[in-house]
Amino acid sequence: MTTASQDANTSPSHESWDRTKPREAIAAAADAHSNWGRWGEEDVHGTVNFITEDKRQQAAGLIRTGRTYSLSIEFGPDGPQNGVGRTNPIWAARALHVEDSGDVPFPPHGGGGVDDIVIMPLQAATQWDSLGHIFDRGRAWNGREARNVASYQGDAVTGIHTMAEPVVSRGVLLDVGRMFGTDGELPDGFAITSHHLQETIEAQGASSAVGRGDILLVRTGRLTRARREGWGTFAGGDAPGLSFETVGWLHGSEIAAIATDTWGVEVRPNEFDVPSFQPLHQVAIPHLGLLLGEIWNLDDLADACAEDGRYDFFLAAPPIPFYGAAGAPVNPVAVR
Repeated sequence: MTTASQDANTSPSHESWDRTKPREAIAAAADAHSNWGRWGEEDVHGTVNFITEDKRQQAAGLIRTGRTYSLSIEFGPDGPQNGVGRTNPIWAARALHVEDSGDVPFPPHGGGGVDDIVIMPLQAATQWDSLGHIFDRGRAWNGREARNVASYQGDAVTGIHTMAEPVVSRGVLLDVGRMFGTDGELPDGFAITSHHLQETIEAQGASSAVGRGDILLVRTGRLTRARREGWGTFAGGDAPGLSFETVGWLHGSEIAAIATDTWGVEVRPNEFDVPSFQPLHQVAIPHLGLLLGEIWNLDDLADACAEDGRYDFFLAAPPIPFYGAAGAPVNPVAVR
C-alpha cells in the first residue's frame, strides 16, 4: 500500500503564501498538483480511479465484527441549512389508502399504502460533491471547458451519476478533533495542516496509514457541537477544516476521496487576507479530480475506533445517481 507522509506535502507553507493574492496561490497549487490527463482525456472519475477491484477485496477483509455504522445525518426539515443558498428538505406524504372505507376505489382489496414527495437541494445534508461542482478559470475536471460541462440541462459529462458504482473502498478515519481539540472538538477557524494529519496518523497507529485508493474521513467535532448547541450557522459559517496547505498532501497520498463532518471540508474563514471562497475546492475538484464529501456523521464510528484502536474499515458510499447533478445525498455505511 502506498502510504502518505510529510514528504508528500509539497504545497507552499503558510509563510510562503502571499495572502493578498489568492488567485496566484490557487494557480500555483493547481499547476503543481494537476491530475489532468492522468487517466486519459475522457476520464470522469478522477482520483476514484485509484480504487481498484483488488483494493475493494482488501477492504472487505477488514470486516471482523460485522457491525455497521451509518455516517449520514437525517434528511428532514430540522436539518443544518439556514436558508442561505440552500434549504432543508421539504417532505410531504400522499396517502393512497389508509382504511377500507369503501369510498376509495384503489386498491379494491382492502390494502393500503403511502407515497412521499420531497423537494430539496441535493446538497442539503450528507453528500458528495461531483467533479463538475467547481471550476477554475473556466476549466472543469481534466481540463474541459466549463461551458462544455455545465448547462441548464445538467452536467452530462461529470455529473454525480458517474459515481454511482465505484465509491466502495477501504475507509480510514483520522480523528483530528480528538487529537488536537478540547473535549474532542476543534474551534471554528482551526486550519488542519498536513502535519496535523500526519501526527494523527502516527498517534492512532498502523491502521490509520493513508494510501492509494483510500476514502479518508476527517473528524473535527464541528457536527458534534452543532447537534448539542443547535445548527446555528453550521451551514455556511465559520468552521474548522483543512488548510489550503494540504493540497500537496492530498495529491501525494493518492486517496480516492475525502469527507469531513463540516459543511465545506476546508477551514472557514478561508486563509487569505482578501475575499476568497473555498480555494481548496477550486484546486481539489477541477485539478486533482478529488471527490469531496460534506456533513458526514462520524461520531459513533470515531467512538468505536477509539475503543479498539482500529481506524480502518470497509466503506460503501455511492451517491444517489441523480443524472447531471453537481452533488447528491449519500448514506455512507462503514462496516467493521
